[in-house]
Amino acid sequence: MSGEDQRGVAVLEVQGVHKRFGDHAVLRGIDLTVHRHEVVVLIGASGSGKSTLLRTANLLEQVDDGRILLAGEDITDPRADADAVRGRIGVVFQHYNLFPHMSVLDNVTLASRKVFGTPRAAAEQRGLELLARIGLAEKAGEYPDRLSGGQQQRVAIARAIATDPELLLLDEITSALDPQLVGEVLDLVRELKEAGSTIVMATHEMSFARRVADRVVYLKDGVIVESGTPEQIFLHPERPETREFFARLSDPFA
Repeated sequence: MSGEDQRGVAVLEVQGVHKRFGDHAVLRGIDLTVHRHEVVVLIGASGSGKSTLLRTANLLEQVDDGRILLAGEDITDPRADADAVRGRIGVVFQHYNLFPHMSVLDNVTLASRKVFGTPRAAAEQRGLELLARIGLAEKAGEYPDRLSGGQQQRVAIARAIATDPELLLLDEITSALDPQLVGEVLDLVRELKEAGSTIVMATHEMSFARRVADRVVYLKDGVIVESGTPEQIFLHPERPETREFFARLSDPFA
């Protein structure tokens, strides 16, 4: 299959998805397709539905209507094995979620060993390679509380990609970091893009979104208002809601 044909393969398909929490509609008919090797960045104000959309894609939240397909398989079908689905998706949240009682290496290799049955030696070899790749090989035996926030987040990303997931979901992964640590985490995401990962990422880092995204999706009140290339969305937005969103940001592309 050619590179062009590979790019045409849909990894994630969100079809007419609705999600409510009580009387509050958080997602109101979301349609989104993400192709292999594509980086889609979700932007929008807090409460626009970005995080909930990512959580439904990983089955952490159940949809009320619509369906979600992973590589053509309806993962919102009640008969779907949620644990098996999550094993195919890497997820990184803003607060790291590393296990504090486990070493950095054990955190990175846990899913490979416990979910996929990879022998410890093979899992640890892969884990050490990933830690070296992110510049933290010397921290393999340390516990998370000995690492900076930026280091912990890089370890969380390494853990998420250790099993070679089909899809990587990144939810505001820099929002809990000190400003000086943001760059090192975003550099790693850029490397993952260059390596061909398929990524859906929610972020407030507009300048990064502009540099790394293949497609930018602007959400407001649970609806996709506008979607397009970074150039189109950031420089030539068509919808007044999108223009108003950027106007409210003090320095959107710094």
